[in-house]
Formats: sequence, structure tokens, C-alpha cells
Amino acid sequence: MKVKRDQVILSFRNDEGLKSSDGKELSWFTVAGEDGKFVPAIAKIQGEKVIVSAQGGSKPISVRFAWDEKAMPNFINKAGLPAVPFRSNGLQWDYKK
Repeated sequence: MKVKRDQVILSFRNDEGLKSSDGKELSWFTVAGEDGKFVPAIAKIQGEKVIVSAQGGSKPISVRFAWDEKAMPNFINKAGLPAVPFRSNGLQWDYKK
């Protein structure tokens, strides 16, 4: 994940032939700015990357995809395999308890 101005540029391991299963704009992407509040995002495929931006134009620092149990995303690869839900911000676990 790279942040460039008001956009997040996402790269994937199995990124050959990224596409939308229904021909529409990618769905179920959200972004958060420094306030940590996630809002719906605009996500577009550019070559083998996905460009994600906030609808309000603020600088995103975190991205989530399909981070909802009701999610029915349309993001697939050339083989027709769906992208799995992910987030760019990780949890901090204290394993020493």
C-alpha cells in the first residue's frame, strides 16, 4: 500500500487480470483519514493496481475491503477468484499476558 496525495495505491500478489465481476465500479472499499473514521471510498482498477480515494477528497491513511459480514463485493481476478476481505490497519495484540 502506498499513499500518494489523496489516493491509496494497492498492489496484490495474485493481481493478474484484476476486474469487476459485474462490470461496475469496485464495491465495498472504505478509507479512513487521521480521525480513524471509515467512509465509503471510490475504487478503480488501473492496470494491475487498485486506486482508492475518499469521496470527500481527504488524505486516507487506512483502507478496508469487504469489512462487513453483509459484503457482496465484485472484485475478482482473471481466474474469477474473488478478493478476500482485508484491512491495511492491523491490531496490536499483547501476547505476553
